[in-house]
Amino acid sequence: MKIAILSCFYPYRGGISQFNACLYEELGKENVVKAFNFSRQYPEFLFPGKTQYVTDDDQAAKIDSERLLDTAWPFSYASTLKRIREWGPDLLVVRYWMSWFAPSLGYVTRGMKGRCKVISILDNVVPHEPRFFDKPFTKYFLKGSDGYVTLCEAVAEDLLRLKPDARYKVLPHPLYSHFGARKDRLEAENELGLEHGKKNILFFGLIREYKGLDILIDAFSGLDDSYRLIIAGEPYGPFDRYEAMIEKAGRDRIHTFLRYIKDSDVSVFFSAADVSVLPYRSATQSGISSVSYHFEVPMIVTSVGGLKETIGDRGTGIVTPEISAEAIRDAITMYFGNPEIRENCINNIRKVKKELSWETFCAGLLDFCKTL
Repeated sequence: MKIAILSCFYPYRGGISQFNACLYEELGKENVVKAFNFSRQYPEFLFPGKTQYVTDDDQAAKIDSERLLDTAWPFSYASTLKRIREWGPDLLVVRYWMSWFAPSLGYVTRGMKGRCKVISILDNVVPHEPRFFDKPFTKYFLKGSDGYVTLCEAVAEDLLRLKPDARYKVLPHPLYSHFGARKDRLEAENELGLEHGKKNILFFGLIREYKGLDILIDAFSGLDDSYRLIIAGEPYGPFDRYEAMIEKAGRDRIHTFLRYIKDSDVSVFFSAADVSVLPYRSATQSGISSVSYHFEVPMIVTSVGGLKETIGDRGTGIVTPEISAEAIRDAITMYFGNPEIRENCINNIRKVKKELSWETFCAGLLDFCKTL
């Protein structure tokens, strides 16, 4: 089968690009696959981080792609569509995670519908930080696809609210396995400049309002000196408010690594961690959970979106009954107070790891394609 994937690839960095690289490589084992990339993903003034691109010291997968689609330049929509038509795929796969991409991707999928099968992998249907134009833009985009793959049931429910007749399949987020093996804990702590003997709590990933880092810092402030909080990720927006909370909670107990964490450095943070905490105010699924699974680090999460489904129902972590500092603090003390919880979570993670392979995900995608 000839499969075209239209989304972001190298030199763009981040979880979406990493996912696409894994998808490309797995599908390419038994199919002819071609990557069609953005020439411009976002205008710089709209991007909240330092850079959209990998740097020289990143070890990102260098997928060969055609960089054609400029989301801010409508003339590129037609030329991208023309080039994909010329290549003549049997299946076009696109990724959708925010309404900014609806006009450009929707134009291409509408132009390909009827010429090949079109499947959209939906990370989000309703964004974490919604705006008034999200629903009409997303409805425009959805009309161009024959079928939809969601990574959790919560996104499928959002899809059906906007498109009740949608043909879809839920395929859980596969594991990110390209970050290497887990390191020795003491070695990892040495690399991070941390003293030994503490209970290490990890907050990992981009720092945005909906991810609830402030809730976690508030929760941590009520724990004793045997605990340590590690914050690793690039802030998307001002960090001043968090800095004030860190000072109040005790800077000597909270260690910050405020940068984009390149692929080669991910293992050191998870190898040092006893538990990963996702104190989100809203969520669908989370790529961080896939990284935690890979390194066999149990999680404490809030009961939002697909987190209860992907973590609580699998027994791979603790789901708090509410989104509050008190609930997260109680979960942390319960986790460290009962060694059996950690042991059971790790055993369940090892079972789940066998199910969440890229081979399984791609087989499910292609089986779904046959039904359209």
